[in-house]
Amino acid sequence: MFPIRDHNPSGRTPYVTYALIVANMGIFLAYFPQLSEVQQAYFFYDWGLVPRDLSQGRGWSGLITHMFLHGGWMHLFGNMLFLYIFGDNMEDQLGHLRFGMFYLLCGLAAAGLQVMASPFSDVPMVGASGAIAGVMGGYLLLFPKARIDVLIIIVVFFRIFPIPAWTVLGIWFALQLFNGATTPTDGGGVAYWAHAGGFIAGVVLSLRPWLALGGIAFWNRTHGVPPHPEAEYRVQRSSIPKIPRRRD
Repeated sequence: MFPIRDHNPSGRTPYVTYALIVANMGIFLAYFPQLSEVQQAYFFYDWGLVPRDLSQGRGWSGLITHMFLHGGWMHLFGNMLFLYIFGDNMEDQLGHLRFGMFYLLCGLAAAGLQVMASPFSDVPMVGASGAIAGVMGGYLLLFPKARIDVLIIIVVFFRIFPIPAWTVLGIWFALQLFNGATTPTDGGGVAYWAHAGGFIAGVVLSLRPWLALGGIAFWNRTHGVPPHPEAEYRVQRSSIPKIPRRRD
């Protein structure tokens, strides 16, 4: 089950979302193709977030730099796709500057929970997924019933289904909690607690704009769907249609 787009067009050009995507891709291309696996390991120790170092009062720069590093092509592609799907709507709601701050704060919260879960781990944490999880958490609060097209692949069968955001994002968050609780935190792999921490931070930081819109009254008024016409897509053979901007 892999989200590929939503039916929730934004009302403004998401410059910060685009800038984050470009920055992540540019930084990745600047180091990944040129470094061997051994060199990458040293690079991540220098620029990633190492919980043990942070617990000992050093490596503070990694709190920011780890958000712009990725361990491989699929790691980068998955994160940037999720940011592209959900970032434009959160930026539309929060504004450019506030969204940028929101993104960084979610990334810091994600890092904080991962460090708390494994304070003596010497495995570097890299990736934007904690910050992007915060974007997903905010999206869930503001647009719980927005339709998200999900690609489901079973062996050679694949099909796209529109599924409400609360189902897609709720299942995703539950999986992070389950995997975080059942996976050793100091053995490397996916930083599940970072995902959970970023997601929770996104929900908490989105409470104020949600309340400004009316809170539960906003949900009742919109029935949980975006308060504007949804984007409709026609099946195309060559590529996935671009998400359109909304005309107010």
